Amino acid sequence: MLITNSEKLNHTTITEFILLGFGEAEEFQIFLFLAFAVIYIFTMTGNILIFTLVVSDQHLHTPMYYFLGNLSFLEVCYSSTILPKMLAGFLTGDKSISVSGCFTQLFFFGFLIIVECYLLSVMSFDRYVAICKPLHYATIMRGRVILYLVVGSWLCAASILIIFISMISLLSFCGPNEVEHFFCDFSPLLQLSCSDTSHITLSALIFGSIDILPPFILTVTSYVFIITAIFRIPSTTSREKAFATCSSHLIVVTIFYGTLIIVYILPNASILRDFKKVLSVPYTVLTPMVNPLIYSLRNKEVKESLRRALGRFVCSNENREQNPLLLTRG
Repeated sequence: MLITNSEKLNHTTITEFILLGFGEAEEFQIFLFLAFAVIYIFTMTGNILIFTLVVSDQHLHTPMYYFLGNLSFLEVCYSSTILPKMLAGFLTGDKSISVSGCFTQLFFFGFLIIVECYLLSVMSFDRYVAICKPLHYATIMRGRVILYLVVGSWLCAASILIIFISMISLLSFCGPNEVEHFFCDFSPLLQLSCSDTSHITLSALIFGSIDILPPFILTVTSYVFIITAIFRIPSTTSREKAFATCSSHLIVVTIFYGTLIIVYILPNASILRDFKKVLSVPYTVLTPMVNPLIYSLRNKEVKESLRRALGRFVCSNENREQNPLLLTRG
């Protein structure tokens, strides 16, 4: 009994983890800080702008923009889960994170990445119905169906992550405490445990395959049908414009899912460790930044909505300048 208690004490000595990130080379820290800070600013600005426009402009209250608004809200939360801690580490050199903070980051990262997989597949299906079955669009994409798809995506992802974090929280971590990554990810964290993690690894592989592969297949299949339909468009100009839009969507989706599949489904060989860390950058940092540009800011409806919002803003400022009493009353 005394040995057991001693082991338990040894297993609870770790109170924090160290995120090794991209190395300790000081000459690169400022460069990395500036690069990721710019990315974070662009990500937050673009996604908050899209979310605000979708909520405030009734012209964008359609199924497609309802999904895009959800995606933008998700990207704001997703980027804020990883990048602020990373930027603080670059700036201060403090790369420590508490055990509870690490589990919290892991939960929100896994939760939001699964929701994004679901949302991207739902959005691709929405576009497939709109382009390939336009006469049935209003019947298929009804308000209740849209609500079920979105809420179901969030609830399903939350349920899976609650189970996983509960399993991981029962593990013992008795040293070392250096996480070979720039955020708290599943595999690097499990490698630090002195408990048996085989059941968690197997469960993660099964659920990871379910959460990544089917949405990826559905997304790619939808775009294959969409591109096939585009080639039937008689007008060359319209066909090229539609193809350019869909191809850019497909490239972003392929990079997002492709890197996810490589990182989470391929075996965790030590030779792939640094390679997987580099491949984590596209789906954790770059995709949230480019999604507003690829999916929204190039759309005619979003441009018109932004123009109307800027017009209202300019008019309100002009009215305030012409009527100073409005400022004193406010």
